[in-house]
Amino acid sequence: MYHCMARTVCSGGRVPPAFVPPSWTLRNTTEERHHRLAEQHWHCSVRCMSSAARKRRALRSAFPVLEQPLQPIHQHVYEANLRNSNACHKKYVELSEKVRIGGGENAITRHTQRNRKLLVRDRLHLLLDDKDFLELSPLAGLGLPYGDIPSAGCLTGIGRINGLWCVFIANDATVKGGTAYPITVKKQLRAQEVAIQNRLPCVYLVDSGGAFLPLQSEIFPDKNQGGRTFYNEAIMSAMKIPQVSVVCGSCTAGGAYIPTMAEEAVMVHRIGTIFLGGPPLVKAATGEEVTPEDLGGARLHAEVSGCVDHFAWEEKEAYEYTRNIISTLNFQLPEEEEEDEVEMKKRKAEEEPLHSLEELPGLAPRSYNYSLDVKMVVSRLTDGSRFQEFKARYGTTLVTGFAKIHGHLMGIVANNGELSYEAALKGSHFVQLCDQRDVPLLFLQNTAPTAALTLSTAQAEVNSNRLKAQGSMMSAVACASVPKITVVIGGCHGADSYAMCGRAFDPNFLFLWPNARVSTVAPGHCGSLLPSDSEQEEEKKKQQEDDLNRRLTKESSAFFSSGRLWDDGVILPQDTRKVLRDCLDIIKQQQYQLSTEKLKTTLLRV
Repeated sequence: MYHCMARTVCSGGRVPPAFVPPSWTLRNTTEERHHRLAEQHWHCSVRCMSSAARKRRALRSAFPVLEQPLQPIHQHVYEANLRNSNACHKKYVELSEKVRIGGGENAITRHTQRNRKLLVRDRLHLLLDDKDFLELSPLAGLGLPYGDIPSAGCLTGIGRINGLWCVFIANDATVKGGTAYPITVKKQLRAQEVAIQNRLPCVYLVDSGGAFLPLQSEIFPDKNQGGRTFYNEAIMSAMKIPQVSVVCGSCTAGGAYIPTMAEEAVMVHRIGTIFLGGPPLVKAATGEEVTPEDLGGARLHAEVSGCVDHFAWEEKEAYEYTRNIISTLNFQLPEEEEEDEVEMKKRKAEEEPLHSLEELPGLAPRSYNYSLDVKMVVSRLTDGSRFQEFKARYGTTLVTGFAKIHGHLMGIVANNGELSYEAALKGSHFVQLCDQRDVPLLFLQNTAPTAALTLSTAQAEVNSNRLKAQGSMMSAVACASVPKITVVIGGCHGADSYAMCGRAFDPNFLFLWPNARVSTVAPGHCGSLLPSDSEQEEEKKKQQEDDLNRRLTKESSAFFSSGRLWDDGVILPQDTRKVLRDCLDIIKQQQYQLSTEKLKTTLLRV
């Protein structure tokens, strides 16, 4: 009896269709009639609730305006920062140009004329709706011990296909013939991680020559190396994250598994091949001469092996197939009329910041001592420069509060000095508040150059309390289930950077401004950390300090960091607002997927 009543209560007073009530619950026809009316009323209520959900709107807000104009007292700091930003911008442009030419003129000529293939950016132009896509880590692979690998040998990013944001992983065969280096694998894994974290469909444009064998010990054996790509493919399929592969070049050795594990595969005639070992290996092993097309061409795999699902005569046709495949995915985007109406209202609701975005390079600190009030940065990123500050008078070295960026409500956490005991408690409270309300978080990171020294008993007590509070904030950030975006606008140093959602704390996206510094301690601040036992060793300590500072200056650069894929890319300060808009749109898309539960095992190919 209790079980029957409990089920009725849990279902909102409605008897589930599969449940046949015992005779004692309905004593006469009058009660049956009341029961039917209640059933109809419940269904009507659900329809009304669903209709209301479809027409829901955000709550109105009238956040106060941040009046943060440049003052004459800021001028000398602003100009010094601007000079540094211009120098960083110049280097950024130089490296971007280097990356854009890929493997160089000779490699491009060989790729396009002899192999009759399209360049990777031309492929993306045919695949995506427009050229406006979010490229991830474009400077990865530069300045590595084993040489420069432009863009790590592959382009990754997020672009729209038939209106749907999709991750793409596209090999660039002009760079070392498409050979995979350790940094290539790392970049591909990061793109898959972005797809998993944000539930984005993934498209692979495969043109790979397999692993670079001299560095096989850094590519093959470990957990987060080559094999993880295929593990991720299986996990993504089980999570109902769609994956499509286009074979538009060679798929040799490990590269052959990518199309065969994708849910659908398209292959281009004559230029696409799939085999574990190519014709030279066959000849060396058996003495038999065989053409690449006969060994693993598109006709063989489309007609005989069944490894691919769609045969394309040329590359353009392959990308049309791919766009059509994406249109079959189980996403329900807003109707065009509804979308236009939503976009119109959104644009109307959006307000440009009151202060110019072009002033941001002068607010990007050349060093910690050149930091201006971080509210000046916030006022140039938020809609209408509006910001609802949280705990404005407490822990003032950390700024927290709510704002809208292109109509998206966000919680902002920004460094405005050392992360003190009070500031860390405030940050912990605010992060948990945003998690409770399902509000995405934006961290603007500019941490202190070095940890506070302990020179007295009183200072030791202060530092101990600070450690406990920072540990609390780290726990809050790590356990928060809302989307998190981190932008390093200055320094990223020490444990403070962990509390501010550094790379180890798994933000959905992490970007650097060109002036950013990433290191345990900032250059010029390592002297207090070196031991000194006697006066005779002072000279030796000075030499050691100079050497370490030179190394820190080189290794803390934003370009050094991005070359090793410690972030998702270097972005210009004036582009930050646009990048944040794209990230928030991308994160929001997962709500349009109709089926996300794991109901079946991974899709297994023939």
